[in-house]
Amino acid sequence: MSALNRFNSLAFNGLFRRNSVFLAGIFASAFVVEIAFDGVSDRIWRNINKGRTWDDIKDRYTA
Repeated sequence: MSALNRFNSLAFNGLFRRNSVFLAGIFASAFVVEIAFDGVSDRIWRNINKGRTWDDIKDRYTA
């Protein structure tokens, strides 16, 4: 049995055989991808707008 066949067998028996496990995997994956995408996009936005956000300029206007 090759490694690919073994992987396919494990994936089918572990994830795709029962619908509840498959759906739980989908929801967990979507949650992880959303957290990762949000973090990366927030980091990019802060880098592009460095020096222009309220966090950067509030010391000039508050005591």
